[in-house]
Amino acid sequence: MFQKIVVPVDGSKTAWKALDTAASLAGKYGGDLVVVNVVEPYDAISSMSMHLDRVVLEKALKAMKKASLDVLDDAKARLEKAGFAGKADFVEKEGNAAELILSVARKEGADSVVMGSRGLSGITEFLLGSVSTKVTQYAEIPVLVVK
Repeated sequence: MFQKIVVPVDGSKTAWKALDTAASLAGKYGGDLVVVNVVEPYDAISSMSMHLDRVVLEKALKAMKKASLDVLDDAKARLEKAGFAGKADFVEKEGNAAELILSVARKEGADSVVMGSRGLSGITEFLLGSVSTKVTQYAEIPVLVVK
């Protein structure tokens, strides 16, 4: 275990704690990291309540993609600053966070997921359930949730 760890990051405090924990575990056990950021291009609740035109959606998606890449750059800088010597891949995806985290874990042959307990999803998390809850429920590999 901890030979290939998927670490979802969204810029939240718990995501950074999860990254630190995953880096420590990977360092201790000689493992690699796959750092993932998922852009959810639409909020399921708000998309049901209003119609947005294509230009507005495209601008919003472009801004979200830039923010996603910034989060991955921050993750890379944090690993470098911490002296992480293992291999780390950085992946940006678009869609449902829980589904894509699990998909990346399967595709990469990961043996574990280390993730924060609460991210930046706010009201959506309250109404639809958290990403960490869904990942732990459906994962076929161990999931370590960091608080």
